[in-house]
Amino acid sequence: MPSKSLMKKYADLAVYIGANVQKNQTVVVRSSTESTELARAIAKSAYEAGAKRVRIDYADPYAGRIGYDGMSVETLQEVPEWIVQKFQEDVDTGACLISITSPIPEINKGVPAEKMQKASMAAMQKMSFFREHTMGNRTQWTIVAAANPEWAKKIFPDVPEEAATEKLWEAIFNATRVYEDQDPKALWDAHNETLGKHNDVLNNYQFKHLHFKNSLGTDLIVELVKDHVWAGGQEHSTKGVAFNPNIPTEESFTMPNKPGTRGRVYATKPLDYQGNLIDGFWLEFKDGKVVDYDAKAAKDALTNILEFDEGARYIGEIALIQHDSPIQNTGLLFYNTLFDENASCHMALGRAYPMNVKGGTSMSQEQLDQAGANNSMTHVDFMFGSADLDVTGVTHDGEEVPVMVQGNFVI
Repeated sequence: MPSKSLMKKYADLAVYIGANVQKNQTVVVRSSTESTELARAIAKSAYEAGAKRVRIDYADPYAGRIGYDGMSVETLQEVPEWIVQKFQEDVDTGACLISITSPIPEINKGVPAEKMQKASMAAMQKMSFFREHTMGNRTQWTIVAAANPEWAKKIFPDVPEEAATEKLWEAIFNATRVYEDQDPKALWDAHNETLGKHNDVLNNYQFKHLHFKNSLGTDLIVELVKDHVWAGGQEHSTKGVAFNPNIPTEESFTMPNKPGTRGRVYATKPLDYQGNLIDGFWLEFKDGKVVDYDAKAAKDALTNILEFDEGARYIGEIALIQHDSPIQNTGLLFYNTLFDENASCHMALGRAYPMNVKGGTSMSQEQLDQAGANNSMTHVDFMFGSADLDVTGVTHDGEEVPVMVQGNFVI
């Protein structure tokens, strides 16, 4: 385990910069059983910040796998009413959410695709109100990570388990700007300011579409909705509270126009989806929709994503991150979207964030649909950035503006 001082700084970062817990606010911590120490540290920091109550909801990934093996498809689709009521109470009381990701790579490898897809869909349908609550920024929410031995061994296969876990903690702290001799909160204030200025530049252009191209075969046009908003780093809830939903984050992201994506994109990093590692995959788009695809590994898991619902074959987010970035420069593949998406340009299949169109957080779903936002019960990011990726922005007047050359920003 890392030193107590580093763990304290990391917990404080999640509480004060990530969720920005308000006085007398309820805090819900979602934690794996692999990350109990961090969950407890976050609870302590939250109370120090003035939290009214902290609830830690633990999930055991190994018990989850046992459940997939032991339960029928019909049972997996049953969502107990007490769980729904718990989430509804969190909405009603204005609780903020701190999620800790600590993945066990490929833990669900071999689970029948039908089981995972139907179980996930049933839960999403029951919890759609909570997804809209968080994605609409109606409260503060954030995601942080905790190391565990299985994840560490995946990243550092040639290092003894204990040393690998220590190396992973070190990588997590470096990526999130947590150091013994510096104040992470001050570093994040400066980082948020930098990202905000970058978003301002992109917002001023209001590109009609972006054209992505590299030697791997990506040749893709992504149209953007009218009055789109580039965001990244610090966001604000509908109550006006600033928060950072992702720790770490290096991205500027916005809303694609649902029917406006065309061409082919090749993923450049594996995607860990529900404990399955999808690798070597590509997608072909026409009129915004995925019309063809393939993968070298876990194609059935990719199929699960695309067949989740009607909106899962369209994209809801496009994000720009330059290749010369802190996480990319570690040279590590984290096998975790929270980190890998912040090392590479990426897009998300599924639901769009309302905040990425002007006035979106106060729009009805019908209004968002009319604006061009994709609606789906899922939102799955995958990475396609590379060292030779060129991105050209095209304005509504037809002017072509280089945005990224050889993987890095030029605007």
